[in-house]
Amino acid sequence: MVEFRLGQNDHHFRKDLLIASIQMLIIDFFDFHSHIYGEDNIPLQSATIMNRFLNMLENGTYREHREVNYYADKLCVTPKYLSEISRKISGYAANYWINRYTILDISRLLRDKSLTFVRISDMFGFSSPAYFSRYVQQHLGISPTEYRG
Repeated sequence: MVEFRLGQNDHHFRKDLLIASIQMLIIDFFDFHSHIYGEDNIPLQSATIMNRFLNMLENGTYREHREVNYYADKLCVTPKYLSEISRKISGYAANYWINRYTILDISRLLRDKSLTFVRISDMFGFSSPAYFSRYVQQHLGISPTEYRG
């Protein structure tokens, strides 16, 4: 569903739809976890930390910060603890969510051919366009140029 929503460039509320789609995906992960481990096994404190972490990502913090350390510091926990909570609740470590939000946004921006790779790289605070290109290659499996087709 997220990929479908990414392709709806002409939708007036596209960003809201993407956020809602991601939230639905996360809730599905929570539901999956609760069926395996039971709802009582997710402490309120852990759920609160995970919710605050995801809210930071939804607000676009990933554009400036892609390090688990940053989010852990803001949440007053250690990076290891944040990743453990994330893994227990969603099945994925914290860095997965950071990269997931980042690459979804980059994918959306790469579809806009009026934006240069340098501009997109700058929007995400990459140290160089070459590093941006390597990041995209690593996470999408193809270069930004190939992605644009």
